[in-house]
Amino acid sequence: MNPGLRKVGGWLYRRAENAIAIAIGAMFAAFLLQVAFRYLLNWPTGWSNELTVVLWIWVVLFGAAFVVREEEEIRFDLLYATVGPDIRRVMTLAFAIALVALYGWSFPAVFSYVTFMKVESTAYLKIRFDWLFSIYLVFVVAVIARYLWLAWRALRGEAPAEFDPTKASSGV
Repeated sequence: MNPGLRKVGGWLYRRAENAIAIAIGAMFAAFLLQVAFRYLLNWPTGWSNELTVVLWIWVVLFGAAFVVREEEEIRFDLLYATVGPDIRRVMTLAFAIALVALYGWSFPAVFSYVTFMKVESTAYLKIRFDWLFSIYLVFVVAVIARYLWLAWRALRGEAPAEFDPTKASSGV
């Protein structure tokens, strides 16, 4: 891969991690404010709960789209880890084709639903639901792109790396 492209990709990856860290920090601050307002001031707030839920949706989907690496994804790999590289390549290709087909098939309906949701908004912060759920569209496009890339690599004969339990991480 082009070194300049790799450098830009690394920079974008770190900024995506930063965005998630900021969102998690904001979630924690909203939670602390909610506790303080509720139990110290006896003034329950709905906006802090709503903000936490909205940020959680965005953290999970944005993180799955741009931060979590392929080897960090949670999967049932008992069978996958026991087979050789050629079978792993075929399994990768089959699952990539299935996922691209399913997400691709569902995308028009999901797009239609998300854009329809502009008529609704959240109760406290008045965030339009189409804006709130737009991250799902980004997630679907990122997943399709990721699995097209994996399918392409499998078709070129590149077997996915064998699972190494000593290098497993939490994905964080």
